[in-house]
Amino acid sequence: MTEILKLVNSCPVFLDHNRGAWHYGISHEHDGVIGENLARLGDIVFCSINHRLGPMGFSDFSAVGGEKYADSGNSGALDLVAALEWIRDNISNFGGDPANVTIMGQSGGGGKVVTTAAMTPAKGLFCKVVSLSAADFELRDKEMTRKVGYYILKEAGLQPSQIDKLQEMPWRIYYDIAIRAAEKYIKETGTTLSPMKVFQPQVDGRNIEYPTFFPEASPVMAEVPMIISSTTNESSNAWKDSSLESMTLDGMKKEMTRNYGEKAGEIADAYLKAFPSKKPYELLSIATNTFRQRAVALANAKSRQSPPVFMALFGWQPPLFNNRLMAFHTLDQCFWFANTDLMITHTGGGARPRALSEKMAGSLIQFMKTGDPNGGGLPHWPVYTSEKGELMFLDDICEVQYDPDREARKTLPPII
Repeated sequence: MTEILKLVNSCPVFLDHNRGAWHYGISHEHDGVIGENLARLGDIVFCSINHRLGPMGFSDFSAVGGEKYADSGNSGALDLVAALEWIRDNISNFGGDPANVTIMGQSGGGGKVVTTAAMTPAKGLFCKVVSLSAADFELRDKEMTRKVGYYILKEAGLQPSQIDKLQEMPWRIYYDIAIRAAEKYIKETGTTLSPMKVFQPQVDGRNIEYPTFFPEASPVMAEVPMIISSTTNESSNAWKDSSLESMTLDGMKKEMTRNYGEKAGEIADAYLKAFPSKKPYELLSIATNTFRQRAVALANAKSRQSPPVFMALFGWQPPLFNNRLMAFHTLDQCFWFANTDLMITHTGGGARPRALSEKMAGSLIQFMKTGDPNGGGLPHWPVYTSEKGELMFLDDICEVQYDPDREARKTLPPII
């Protein structure tokens, strides 16, 4: 990589966060997120991170282990901060500028960068954020996580004075103990979370001081610009079920009762009004797309701070499976990373997806360099405001749209 980076200590630095929420996943899980093409295209230093997940990263023993375990409930999130600290101290040796660091993630990775952006020890370690289809950025309550810590000790047959013995266990044995403890906690308390969802970052008052990103963005990231994006058909399952092509409006409404109960009919009618040319199975994937709701909520909160936020909506549809794939969850990653020809199973490959990818990757690189995506190949991209809902619609023909689903979204139940 030194041939690209030239070791001039001035290249923008890009830190990618893995998908899979706080529970699973690795930094290089498919070719769509390989960083080489983006690094070559923009003369940037590309980094990615693996970190502790699930019970290994978010078992809270602060109530039983004293100061030694005060940060245990957020260990996995603090790994992300440690990566940024390593970049600060070392990236200049690889040609990177430690004062120009962009953090980016998709899905669970998007939730991770949003969480990192709100962490007190991360302040000053990054200067730009890109969140794609963010998920799992809701934080856990400290009272709950501390109780789960007690349950884990009990399940392990240990007293608080023996807590260090947990460190001596093989990881798989500890993992199984923690999951069983979470299951018992859920059963006895009536908590609606799944066992794995118990193990996520928490508001500990030390590293994460604010209960959530909403209704206000964390002051930790008050000076940081953002790109926030999602895809139009995040929840699409049509690729694996060709029968959905013949779905009727009544069938769509019936299917939507799984998500919305008695409100399904009202919501379906609202989305049909907003997108009258869409087929029922397309509308189903749009109307059940909570990622779009999250993106708007994030953008609204962030827009109340002074640095700009730029909103995007990815709607490009691949010519595969009789065009049933639509703009599904994760499809956009390889476009941002200039990897559409490495992901022909997703894009079909060739000139058509590559043309959009060049614009998206170019705009991402411009954002890394300047904090503004304009000038990277897309049309003029206005700053997002909650009043107008400005967004860049990403397709073969890219254009600015103004909150096209606003009225339909008003019928949805809140997710935050």
